[in-house]
Amino acid sequence: MAERRIEDQVDKSILDGGCLLCSEATPEHCHRRLVAEYLRRKWGDVEIVHL
Repeated sequence: MAERRIEDQVDKSILDGGCLLCSEATPEHCHRRLVAEYLRRKWGDVEIVHL
């Protein structure tokens, strides 16, 4: 993600109100969590809610 600089490739507005879905039973096994946490570090205002 860092090498590809996804924070510069994805327009933040298209993810506003969006959801990354995963079928893992627990958040620590979810690979989408890594994307969300990465973008939160880069953008600062990403809310992560595990359902």
